[in-house]
Formats: sequence, structure tokens, C-alpha cells
Amino acid sequence: FGAKNGNFHDYGKYGIIQLAAGKQPPERSERPMLRATTIQERLWELRKDKGLNLEELAQQTGISKSALASYEANDNKEINHGNLITLADFYEVSLDYLFCRTENREQINTPLMELHLNDEMVALLKSGRINNRLLCEIATNDKFEQLMTDTEIYIDGHATSTFRTLYESLEEQRQTIIQKYKQAEDDFYSKTILAAEVKEEDFFCHVTHKTWDAILHDIRKAHEHDIDSTPDYSAAKKVAMDIRKAIQSSGDYLGKVWAVIFNMLGVDFYKLPPDEQKILKKILSKAPNIKNSPFNFRRKRK
Repeated sequence: FGAKNGNFHDYGKYGIIQLAAGKQPPERSERPMLRATTIQERLWELRKDKGLNLEELAQQTGISKSALASYEANDNKEINHGNLITLADFYEVSLDYLFCRTENREQINTPLMELHLNDEMVALLKSGRINNRLLCEIATNDKFEQLMTDTEIYIDGHATSTFRTLYESLEEQRQTIIQKYKQAEDDFYSKTILAAEVKEEDFFCHVTHKTWDAILHDIRKAHEHDIDSTPDYSAAKKVAMDIRKAIQSSGDYLGKVWAVIFNMLGVDFYKLPPDEQKILKKILSKAPNIKNSPFNFRRKRK
């Protein structure tokens, strides 16, 4: 899950240039939602949870606004150790939480025996084979308890006798009608009774599936604006197509590619000084994805 919102999302692990150059992006299954946050994202989330802007946080912690802003930027700058302690104390979390070594803000060092997990579950959670953060979101969804209750009722057979009694009663009525009236088996009322004969397995599979769908919908909606969770394929594809057209075009195609990229950032490439344009185009001309693109008709033929 990415922590911050944005208007332009990339293709996950894949870049616009690769797409524009005619290379296929990986399948969606290869672009999983993030399993862990970064220190920068965690600091941003904690500040937002407090409802503070950078200036207000600076006033309350004594740390400069510029320093706080740099701590939340995704450029891996070193963070002053003393300031980290100050922020951990202010947010009332452990340093381990800030360092993303734990997901627990409050339940710190809870004994494993209190969780009543078997060895297989503990091993699975430690293995890294599943997304533990996603599992936590599923289990803490307000509909999850209902899902567990319905599942337990079905697995333990608490409603089996009730369903069997209801089924047998309806079937008895249907058979009575069929025996009493010839050709009643295809009658509307007979079919109505047959439709009401819901089997226990069908009922609980439908109910639990419906609740499960609602949980997935809630979680997806909660993260629909996360940059790393939901790449905006339509926006990315449009930029990729524009770059592809630039590569295929005649004339200064390198300048046109840069124009598309800079336009995405709100900068007019052609208003840059000529020497800067020249340097950028020289750099881009060395890109393998541009030189080897099947859409670049200027590449040398072997």
C-alpha cells in the first residue's frame, strides 16, 4: 500500500519509456501491493493521523519545517537520530515502529501465547510468503467477524439440523402435491417449493462469499488512490503512446520524447535553454530502450 496520493501513477515496476519502446509490462500478478512501508511513509501517516501540517508539527516538536519535509520525502536522506527519538515520543510509538521493524503502535511485545496461534501459522507469518499487512487489513475489517461467525456455524454444523428439517418439510409438501395432482411436477407452485429448498452448503457458501466480496471491496476502495497499490494504467498508457508516437515521428524525435515527459511534469521542454536541451537529448540517445525499440526506424540494421 502506498501511503501518499498522487494524480499520476506509474506502471508499478515498469517505466513509461519501456512501455513506449514497445516492451510489454509484467502481468498484474507480478505487481503486488506493497508488503511494507518506508520510514518516510510512516512519518507521513503518523502526521496525517494527528491532523497536523508540517508547520504545526514543527511548532510542537521543535524540529524545523524543512527538516520534517525532507524526512517525509522519498529520497532516502539520513534522519537525525535525536529527531527520530523526538518524533517517536511525540507520536507515542516505538523506534521499531518508525523503522518499520514492527506494525504495532500500541501492542508492543505481546506474548505469542496470548495470540493462540499454532506453530504452522507462526511459521507462515514469519516466512514472508504472504502479505501480512494485507492479512491484517482483512482481519480488522468490520465485516470479518461476521465472516468468521458464519464460517464457524457452517464448519461446526450448528445449523445442520435446522436446514435438514426445513428441506425435508418442503420436499414432503412438494411430493404430496405431485402425488395428488398429475403433472404437478412442472407446476408453478411445485417449482416455487423446489426453489425454496436451499441446502445448507449452498446457503453458507453464498453468504460467506458475499461477505468476503464486501471485505475485498472495502480494502480495495480504501487504497484506490495509493500510488504503489493501484497504478493508473490509462494515464500511463496515454503517456507511453505519446512517447511511442514521438519515437516514430520524423525530425527531432528525441526532443519530442522529452517534451512529452516534461509536459507530464508541467514543464515546457522547448522553453529550456538550447544547451540544456542538447544535453538531455544526448543522454536520451544513449537509452537502450530508445535505441533498440522496434518503433525506432533510425536504428542501424544488421
